[in-house]
Amino acid sequence: MYTFKDAYNNQVFLSFDSQAFSKTPRHVWVVCRYQDEWLLTNHSTRGWEFPGGKVEEGETPEEAAAREVLEETGGIIENLTYIGQYKVASKEKTIIKDIYFAHVKALIQRQSYLETKGPVLLESFPDNIKKNETFSFIMKDNVLQYVLKYINFHKLIN
Repeated sequence: MYTFKDAYNNQVFLSFDSQAFSKTPRHVWVVCRYQDEWLLTNHSTRGWEFPGGKVEEGETPEEAAAREVLEETGGIIENLTYIGQYKVASKEKTIIKDIYFAHVKALIQRQSYLETKGPVLLESFPDNIKKNETFSFIMKDNVLQYVLKYINFHKLIN
């Protein structure tokens, strides 16, 4: 398990074990690849980030992951791999997210991407992502760096 602080000085716990913090997480975060590029979404207020959001009533986290990718990017998932969970403990609340890695087989144009401005494709991440105002705070804590190492170590990218 890894522990560190996020951009708002909240305590973050990250584990690559199955259901380390909750058997019923209420949020998902999906690290996506489409045609050898990273597929992100441009959130209307936060900036560029990987798709994610709340698990709706009666929905599994896997179903939520596929729905969020479609809603926020127009991406159709080809395969989805569970990676782990992270927990953010703030003064107000605790949020637990399942983390997935997805290969996206197609992007379809949508009339609306809900709270986002649609897909963003990147070949690579800038070295200074933590100082880059284009990216959401979600991309600036150590979760992303550890998840990218996990993806490379487990050879999840073709």
